Amino acid sequence: MQRFQSLAVASLLTLIAGTASADVVGKVGVDWTGNDIIVDAVADPEVSRVTCHVTYFDRSVIDRLKNGNWFEDPSNNSIACRQTGPISIGDISLSQSGEEVFRAGMSLIWKKLVVNRIYDKKNDTLIYLAHSRELTDGSAKMSISTIPLFGQNVSWKNGKPN
Repeated sequence: MQRFQSLAVASLLTLIAGTASADVVGKVGVDWTGNDIIVDAVADPEVSRVTCHVTYFDRSVIDRLKNGNWFEDPSNNSIACRQTGPISIGDISLSQSGEEVFRAGMSLIWKKLVVNRIYDKKNDTLIYLAHSRELTDGSAKMSISTIPLFGQNVSWKNGKPN
């Protein structure tokens, strides 16, 4: 039992740390059992003045008791990102897989909601991909949002990639 409690505390701390850069800006109740849709505002740490709004489902205690699967929320999520001022791009990954911008726990241990940023150099566009990452079974549920940089006054910390 003590091992389970230690694991639960460690997982809770991971959840809290993973959502430190997100601000809850909306919470919509969807049924009488207390299930909610949460809307977080996430600022990209390397691209100033880009804000992503990420939604996810938060199961209630009643729903967890009724349906089992106590330690996990569904993988359903959505994302919309917008320019909220003059864009300044720091040291970002230019690789095809991009880099993780945000992560939040969706289960006690294994499942995470992740937002990756990918730079599409050919089309001069930032792509934000929201998806669930699981240790054993990846989810095909995903959502994307794009920020076109064409025609924008964008400053690059390391110079615009050629």
